[in-house]
Amino acid sequence: MNRFPHALPRPDPGPRPTLLVVAHGSRDPRHAATVARLCARLRLLAPGARVEAAHLDFNAPSVPQVLERLHAEAVTEGREVCEVVALPLLLTRAFHARTDIPAVLRESALALPRLSVTRAEVLGPDALLVAALERRLREAGLRPGDIGSTGVVLAAAGSSDPEAIAVIADVAREWRRTTGWCAVRPAFASASGPRTEDAVRALRAEGIRRIAVAPYVIAPGRLPDRIAAGALDGGADLCAPVLGDAPELAQLLLRRAREQLHTTAAVRSGGSVHRAASPRAGTDAAQAA
Repeated sequence: MNRFPHALPRPDPGPRPTLLVVAHGSRDPRHAATVARLCARLRLLAPGARVEAAHLDFNAPSVPQVLERLHAEAVTEGREVCEVVALPLLLTRAFHARTDIPAVLRESALALPRLSVTRAEVLGPDALLVAALERRLREAGLRPGDIGSTGVVLAAAGSSDPEAIAVIADVAREWRRTTGWCAVRPAFASASGPRTEDAVRALRAEGIRRIAVAPYVIAPGRLPDRIAAGALDGGADLCAPVLGDAPELAQLLLRRAREQLHTTAAVRSGGSVHRAASPRAGTDAAQAA
């Protein structure tokens, strides 16, 4: 029997790859604390794996700082290559996933020759995220028997990217279809509409008796606070906590890491790649490998 069912595959012989969780960052100290707790969960799921956290903005360490430290360790220890899998702590493939993270990883890889950095897919959409949303709703007081009479506002941070907005709408439709909620409607805290309070009022106007707000965001901060305020202003019956360090998020990070390592190994061996994630992740791996 495998004692470590979550053990990570290795694209090459040698030390296990470093998993670099890349978060957005926030001036709100709760954000960095949430990322730290989530990384701690990931370490428990992947015994022996090295897990590091980095931030795109506001918080330390930054992505370049962590990569420079890993490179320096590789030089000191005489390792020819240090494998790093970057795990974007993002729910959609919006600007940060398509532009910011690839740019900072590419720049660092050019300057740090002993690092081999590949980039995993973003977290969403995925059934594990829906499971985490439902976990948070239960924690907020929603009972299983309430589902059929409850409308849910799926409240995301918001984006100017039409593709990201469409993904949130798709998540809402699929969640409604597979779970049996009375209704599930998307809402956004910024950049696009409707706002949380408007979505709550619209559901109430349709005669839905119980309305819950489910924040589709990972960590606390200004926009999640705006979602909570909108839930209160709109008259929602309850507002769940953010996804935070829900076990499902740690499981999903590990899955993305395993998918990326499989892709990297297949690319390097010249084999075919079979994976459930978006084929764009395989393209990213080929470019970064």
